[in-house]
This record gives sequence, C-alpha cells and structure tokens, in this order.
Amino acid sequence: MPNTYTWDCRTVDTYPSHTDEQDPANTESDVVYNVHWRVTGSDGTNSATVIGTQTLETSDLGAFTAFDSVTHQNMIDWTKAAMGTERVSELEASLDSQLTELASPSSVTRTIAEPEEEAAE
Repeated sequence: MPNTYTWDCRTVDTYPSHTDEQDPANTESDVVYNVHWRVTGSDGTNSATVIGTQTLETSDLGAFTAFDSVTHQNMIDWTKAAMGTERVSELEASLDSQLTELASPSSVTRTIAEPEEEAAE
C-alpha cells in the first residue's frame, strides 16, 4: 500500500486591506498572503508530520477570491503551487524516509536496568 499524505492549510495570515500593485484602484479585504501548513504522511500503521509556512503572491489581485469563498482545497492547491512540484516532492520524500525509519528503525534507544540491591549481610 503506498503512503498517503494529508495536507492541512487552514491557518492563514491575511492583510486586512491590500491594494493591487498592478491596478492601484483595486483594493481588497482579507487578502491571504501566508499559509501555515502541516503535511502528515501515513503508511497505514505509522504517521509522520512536517510543518512550515508558505508565502503567497499578492501583487496581482486580478483573480482574487473573497476570503469567505476560499475553501480548504483552494488553500492546499495555492500552497502547493507556490511551493512548486519539486518542493512538494521533497516534503513527501522526507515523510517517506521518516515512515521507513519508524517501520524498521536503524537505531533504538534503550535503558539499562538498575542492578538489584545486594541483600544486607
């Protein structure tokens, strides 16, 4: 079964008011400019997560979507597009490596048991 990846891009930073650099007459409210993302990979048994932020381009508001109309899928798509396919692939490869390590650890931390106290003579 191939690994699956779940994106969470629900937390965003917005400009309360932002003017289009291409068309200064166009000002919009609640313009998303930064996404706080979390990607969780799963192999069906184990899971691993990476988190980060991604800046979105806001200089051209020609295709602006009002904040109340933005969906979670929009945010995922916009975040991945801003990252680029190479970066998305790197994140998924990192998660794959973490999942492989969890399934078959190359190192395990263990604790030596305390010696039994000698009986008083």
